[in-house]
Amino acid sequence: MNQAKPTVLIVDDDSSMRDSLGRLVRSVGLDVKLLASLPEFLKSGRPDGPTCVVLDVRLPGRSGLDFQRDLADANVHVPIVFITGYGDIPMSVQAMRGGAVAFLTKPFRDQDLIDAIHVGLARDQAWQESERAVASLRERFATLSRREREVMGEVVKGRINKQIAADIGISEITVKVHRGQVMRKMKASSLPDLVRMADKLRLLLEKAK
Repeated sequence: MNQAKPTVLIVDDDSSMRDSLGRLVRSVGLDVKLLASLPEFLKSGRPDGPTCVVLDVRLPGRSGLDFQRDLADANVHVPIVFITGYGDIPMSVQAMRGGAVAFLTKPFRDQDLIDAIHVGLARDQAWQESERAVASLRERFATLSRREREVMGEVVKGRINKQIAADIGISEITVKVHRGQVMRKMKASSLPDLVRMADKLRLLLEKAK
């Protein structure tokens, strides 16, 4: 499956600044979408491929920093590069603590913005790849029977077949069969591999069901 192209979303209510930034980003071969406000951003949604948002801190309505917090509260992941003509240290600290890629004060060097955008796109691509990997694990986990999930939960805790059999009231042979099915269905090459999968699925934080 082809990876969707990276996209930079520029949100700034100053049309001249917006257009200037758009030309700059296009000059390095990146797709750009220009937006004048946060409502436009919310209406358009984020693109499918790796995305980075260049966001002015001061916008009509809610500020860029408020919007960053709203996205975090809604568990919406998108890297943000803040730009502002009126920045101060507390604003910068708040932005970076909230996960911003960079906080650039106008006038900033073109290369600083481009570098920050590339960091944001790389970060988002890594996040998307991780999300796809976890989704694949969830699909495999969904193919396990209730008993296989139970056995998997015990196996990744380091329990041996004899202990598992005694704990859940089945024979060691049956545990061995279920364990083999778990390894096959989860496509785990080894016990450490299965443990890593379980950790990503958070099986170690709750009893397998």
